Amino acid sequence: MKRLLIVAHAPSDNTRRLRAAAGRGARHPDIEGVEAVIKPPLDAGPEDILACDAILLGTTENLGYMSGALKDFFDRSYYPVLEAQRGLPCALYIRAGRDGTGTRRAVEGIVSGLGWKWVQEPLTLRGEWQADFEDQVEELGMALAAGLEAGIL
Repeated sequence: MKRLLIVAHAPSDNTRRLRAAAGRGARHPDIEGVEAVIKPPLDAGPEDILACDAILLGTTENLGYMSGALKDFFDRSYYPVLEAQRGLPCALYIRAGRDGTGTRRAVEGIVSGLGWKWVQEPLTLRGEWQADFEDQVEELGMALAAGLEAGIL
């Protein structure tokens, strides 16, 4: 069984809804060969990355940067997984009150240094809350899990 790790900062009701949507997508009933593990960044660490086959990251935009919790996750995990998980398929969603550009750039820099492989462009959910944000994140979780199950990631 393949493992999809979802590490998502969720400090509000809406961001908790996004994290739950990612899990729903990854655990779609038609996807049987993938286990989805969902953890907040402060509870996840290098051992989780070493045990996964792909990772979905979720963060809020905080002062034009990723959340401090996601940054802490990267700080604790970077060197322990640096060589072991090169090529790890990854994706990102950003809940951005503004444009998310600085957040995206910061995460992309770390992911590049780790040598992880983007499976699609980061998903930036900009501006006021929109009903379809959950659907978009659910589709992202489902796409990652389906790609893992099919062996194309």
